[in-house]
Amino acid sequence: MKKSMSTVIYAVLAIALVALDQVTKILAQSALKGNQNAVIIKNVFELEYLENTGAAFSSFLGKQGFLIVLTSLVLIGCIIEFLRIPAAKRYLGLRISFLLLISGAIGNLIDRVRQGYVIDFFYFVPVNFPRFNVADIYVTVSVILLIVLILWVYKEEETEFLFKFKK
Repeated sequence: MKKSMSTVIYAVLAIALVALDQVTKILAQSALKGNQNAVIIKNVFELEYLENTGAAFSSFLGKQGFLIVLTSLVLIGCIIEFLRIPAAKRYLGLRISFLLLISGAIGNLIDRVRQGYVIDFFYFVPVNFPRFNVADIYVTVSVILLIVLILWVYKEEETEFLFKFKK
């Protein structure tokens, strides 16, 4: 498949992933805000509405300007790197990982810009894990996938193009 056509397909997939994230946040807000937690599995998993003005694990609380700038810079870098990934089938995992990372960043960036906070709503009770959302899942899965790919799938010379800028 030509690189330009595959780029369009990935853009459509990213839009679909961001839309899924945004729809789940709208549903969480309408169903959970101001209400009791929705218990999915007693003492294990609940849906609990939270307006998070920070980042991962509530770091940088209230620093929306900084988080918007940081996320925007990371997003631009990830898009540039995504476009540099070779079209070969061998790099499908790398493209998917970047697609998830980009989609997650866009999903949470939309919230920060539009609302000044990110809506989190998934909650694992036994470990008192911080609340998270679909975009956070995309980012977490993408980072895990990237680590696996870089450590165990690709040889060092196969990923030399990543984050390498011409002088």
